Amino acid sequence: MSRKQVVIVGRPNVGKSSLVNRLAGKRVAVVEEHRGVTRDRKSVEIDWRGVSFDVVDTGGWTPGGDDLQSKVSQQADTALSGADLVLLVVDVTTGVVDEDVHAARWALRSGRPILLVANKVDDTIHDAQSWEFLQLGVGEPHSISALHGRGAGDLLDAIVDRLIENETDESDVLEEPDDGALRVAIVGRPNVGKSTLFNYLIGEERSVVHDMPGTTRDAIDTVVQTDQGLIRFIDTAGMRRRAKTKAGLETYAVLRSLEALDRADIAVLVIDATVGATGQDQRLAERIAGAGCPAIVVLNKWELIATDERPAVLAKLADRLAFLGSAPVLKTTATSGRGVHRLLPALAVAAADYSTRIPTGILNRAIRDLQIKQPAPTGKIRYAVQGASEPPTFTLFVAGRLPATYLRYVERSLRERFELGSTPLRVRVRVE
Repeated sequence: MSRKQVVIVGRPNVGKSSLVNRLAGKRVAVVEEHRGVTRDRKSVEIDWRGVSFDVVDTGGWTPGGDDLQSKVSQQADTALSGADLVLLVVDVTTGVVDEDVHAARWALRSGRPILLVANKVDDTIHDAQSWEFLQLGVGEPHSISALHGRGAGDLLDAIVDRLIENETDESDVLEEPDDGALRVAIVGRPNVGKSTLFNYLIGEERSVVHDMPGTTRDAIDTVVQTDQGLIRFIDTAGMRRRAKTKAGLETYAVLRSLEALDRADIAVLVIDATVGATGQDQRLAERIAGAGCPAIVVLNKWELIATDERPAVLAKLADRLAFLGSAPVLKTTATSGRGVHRLLPALAVAAADYSTRIPTGILNRAIRDLQIKQPAPTGKIRYAVQGASEPPTFTLFVAGRLPATYLRYVERSLRERFELGSTPLRVRVRVE
């Protein structure tokens, strides 16, 4: 393998230089407990498991700012443009802040492969808190303490695995055509009926269907013309807990499944009704929520559930998949096609809600009305704008501070006012 470039990015003071020192096994970057110490790009050679690569340290990326900050950000931009892999570093002790969101979007716009690194995870409590960063939409966090070395070896393994995978993909995977089709990833644990559902939807035996878990080894795309327009269905290998994933082929199958989810417009989460929502389904729901795409839950093999047991199955499902909000739940029997006909209309509704754009004037009338109905206990929303769609993202310009409960009220009110169904919403706050 030729020498690869692994570029470390993130907002200031999250421990990027400490991470470089830890990965290199020696002090090669200056570390201080204040912002802006690193200004230039620094590169260090690393060899791990026989794979050599360069780790490039960058200054904290901050949009805007003074002339110096602008030059530091330009250096980071230059490093990112030549990266084979990006390590986006965040600080678990501070949680998600706006600068992390901006840095994640900037990294995603580069189109480079990204590993999310949650730094300063010194104990199991902080390890649990690292999952908050799923909302950045750049994948699952790799927990590490750059200061104490906790998780450093696992991170190096992940870096090497990703570099090897990317080199393989570059040699044998063609770029996905931009045909305007709605991209729908069918995901779930092994052996829940994903491939059977996939075959029924496209009307042919496209994926191998067998009772043995793990039959599907790679993501398979099929574009279908429907009454709702072109849909690209992506059938994926079943996702398992890492402890049950064998090295080699099956490892890559899981990685490709996660990538399929990252490039999907909508996720269809298939769950075996006879088993119910499991802990792995819950983790997968977190992953979908973190990707920020709408979700539709398919409860398959529903005919095998006794009538008196169905309420308990649905209650457990609602509890385990709370991350997906009010995502629609379809009860199906994929082998016979019963209930599957409701999936295409549900996809059309989810796609329309996901791309909703609300004019600023109409949005601010809604903000005015919801504040009249229920004034905030502290603070006041002066005005709001929709900064993005897919998902609809609203920025509130606020005088004072709004409690989290009031922000949830705002989100719920906007969802009801504009009939946004179960599509993910993001509400940002800027204090004036």
